[in-house]
Amino acid sequence: MTTSPAHIEIDGVPAADPASLAAALSGYGHFTAMQVRDGRVKGLGLHLDRLDRATRELFGAPLPGGRVRDLLARAVRASGRRDSSARVYVYGDGPRVRVVVTVREAAPDGLGAPQRLTAVDYLRPAAHLKHLGGFGQTYHGDAARRAGFDGALLTTPAGEVAEGAVANVAFWDGASLVWPTAPHLTGITMALLAPRLPSVHRPVPLDGLPGFRAAFTANSRTIAPVTAVDGVTYPVDEALMARVVEAYAEVPGEKIDSGDGDGSAG
Repeated sequence: MTTSPAHIEIDGVPAADPASLAAALSGYGHFTAMQVRDGRVKGLGLHLDRLDRATRELFGAPLPGGRVRDLLARAVRASGRRDSSARVYVYGDGPRVRVVVTVREAAPDGLGAPQRLTAVDYLRPAAHLKHLGGFGQTYHGDAARRAGFDGALLTTPAGEVAEGAVANVAFWDGASLVWPTAPHLTGITMALLAPRLPSVHRPVPLDGLPGFRAAFTANSRTIAPVTAVDGVTYPVDEALMARVVEAYAEVPGEKIDSGDGDGSAG
């Protein structure tokens, strides 16, 4: 017995594809976010691998990289923005996997504004996935901004730093970048930076934050210095931040348009 798709309207207008919209409204899925510059994306292969791994874990099916590249390239062309912020969302719909691509205005290049963060006792569920349904991190991020901060720093109940609400965080001890190992998402920007700069991965307790010299956050939109975590303050280390921004700038972009258009795995 087949089930007919739900009737869905948006502001009184019937949805063009109710089945796709119903899958999106389920709130169960995952995504990746990237900056496109002249039709290229830094770490594109990492984005494709992330999407395939998460699709296999959540829906038990592969997501060929060629399919994603075709859909991404098509959406970027249609938008008329070869420089843009793009997201690829993946939803399950019974035996099907639906892919949604959004293309918006590009984020500014260069260093972001300094960030003052406040620590909150919260970890994202299945933190290794860039999944949908980020109510908790949005809630804590908004609460942090209402309290006069720029964002939230997520921590374990034992007081160990995990990640920012929407970014990874790194601390500088004078010799190496220290990336926290509490449950977190391995962001693409983090994955590109860590091998190119002196880096270690180890637990970072909140009571150890005064021992660091500087800190910054990194995500698909920006790299930004952290100037405070609650009462712990850091100067903006101009030399460090220049080094980090330069390392990221040196990462070559990968073409999103494979040129063959056959949708094969990439």
